[in-house]
Amino acid sequence: MDHEQTLDLLPAYLDQELSLSEARDFERHLEQCAACRQVYEQHRAVSTQLRQAALRIDAPPDLLPRIEAALPGRPASREALNQRLQRWLGSILPARSTVWSPLGAVAVSLAVLGLSVNIYLKVPTAEQRLTQELVDDHVRSLQSNHLFDVISTDKHTVKPWFNGKIDFAPPVIDLAQQGYPLVGGRLDFLNGRAVAVMVYRYKLHPINLYVWPGNDAGASAKIFEQRGYHLAHWSTGGMNYWAITDAGAQELGGFTASLRAQTQS
Repeated sequence: MDHEQTLDLLPAYLDQELSLSEARDFERHLEQCAACRQVYEQHRAVSTQLRQAALRIDAPPDLLPRIEAALPGRPASREALNQRLQRWLGSILPARSTVWSPLGAVAVSLAVLGLSVNIYLKVPTAEQRLTQELVDDHVRSLQSNHLFDVISTDKHTVKPWFNGKIDFAPPVIDLAQQGYPLVGGRLDFLNGRAVAVMVYRYKLHPINLYVWPGNDAGASAKIFEQRGYHLAHWSTGGMNYWAITDAGAQELGGFTASLRAQTQS
């Protein structure tokens, strides 16, 4: 990690937003670079001062009602919507005053309900958020040239490296004979916890395999595409597995089939 990368990551480090591997690289650079360490200490001092209670003031109790009263357009927007609905209903129903109020209220309620359902359906699911996080982490590992914490093609070197660094023992499988050689591993932070990442290759294509404890609810592997990358997800033996690569779906399918054959045997 160079000076420019360190300074770019400084705010995220102070806010504890870096992954475990990024934080380790950041701290290693600080140990070796007095200039960056001085900048870090200055930012840390400012951050500490900003968090002091003396810099905080309590808002007056009438501030929130005043802000809400000053917000423009809320009642007018509802009234305009109600008027448009009543004009539409007036074109198909008799214009009797006894009909307007209840029908208008029902129509507005239905419109609000439809809008709420539409917003709810657009909220990403937990799996969609995890998929996005996986793709982002995979891309970051390639851009920052940090695929490995330990570089080795020997599973007997990679597997013991994780001892004491995580609270589980990830299965490390040698797939060189199947055309997917193991090339190393690293620690990462994903889905709110530390995970093991084994790195394989198919020709020139890296394959990141993320593993952490879970259930076997998704035992059957599924392969799909996200932002140009292919991903596979399955769980077996009390472990969650996610694989991602820029290789094709067929190549990833071969990798997952070979790996699943080894972990289930």
